[in-house]
Amino acid sequence: MNTLGTHAEILLAEPRGFCAGVDRAIEIVERALDKFGAPIYVRHEIVHNTFVVNDLKAKGAIFIEELSDVPPDATLIFSAHGVSKAIQDEAQARGFQVFDATCPLVTKVHVEVAKLHKEGYEFIMIGHKGHPEVEGTMGQLDCGIHLVEDVADVARVQPGQTDKLALVTQTTLSMDDAADIAAAVKARFPKVREPKQQDICYATQNRQDAIKVMSPQVDVVIVVGSPTSSNSNRLREVAQKLGTESYMVDHADELQASWFEGRSRVGLTAGASAPDVLVQAVIARLRELGAVSVRKMDGVVETIKFPLPKGLKPDPA
Repeated sequence: MNTLGTHAEILLAEPRGFCAGVDRAIEIVERALDKFGAPIYVRHEIVHNTFVVNDLKAKGAIFIEELSDVPPDATLIFSAHGVSKAIQDEAQARGFQVFDATCPLVTKVHVEVAKLHKEGYEFIMIGHKGHPEVEGTMGQLDCGIHLVEDVADVARVQPGQTDKLALVTQTTLSMDDAADIAAAVKARFPKVREPKQQDICYATQNRQDAIKVMSPQVDVVIVVGSPTSSNSNRLREVAQKLGTESYMVDHADELQASWFEGRSRVGLTAGASAPDVLVQAVIARLRELGAVSVRKMDGVVETIKFPLPKGLKPDPA
């Protein structure tokens, strides 16, 4: 039975789904499994997607939070979100063979924090408390890095000094929200050093830009992504703020027919950690509900590719 209106159309956001950092992180785990055999231990979910994690578990990856759960001499991979210095030091002390799948754009933030810390800077970090990327970045230092989650936090933050203060952000935030918080930081601390270039990553920015273009053209937006995925949650929020009803689903089974009653245009996108197979399953379900066509929107073509760590690069042919 058709739920969608007649001649209903699906608009596909472009770009959507996997980014270069996620591609690289998954490839690191798969190559390690091929080269060293199962099990391969991964600290935290390699990327925040249930399907990806379950697929890698089936291939022999074991996901852990505490390094004490990893046996001696094992191969360990750090997730794409990055880890603190304490975790790096503990892994080294325990003698694991470590491959770091931290997204290079997150590593760039870590390097900048370490460099400016040596110059005497304290930091204000815009991000979500408890997110592994925030814990990893804040854990680069023993002290002098202060988290703000919203504009109200900016009024309460108390750095030890304000002469040398720098701003860093979690890479997966809403660009608009981060800009509002950054403006509040700048208003309170006019001398704050801003990032050389915006720390919010190219993929997050491109996917948010695409949904801003798409949302006004559709009746409802579906974001494919797991509940733990920060960038997927932000995509849904961006659409909602633009006044378009929006829902996030981990897989096609979560779609509810009532969302689409009488709707003639459905916008579809996916977070940076959601594989295309899930998008295709959502399209198939929407066709069952009455969608008759799929149209891919124009958008930025992403060509960025990040190199693999030494020891996992393919052998030259």
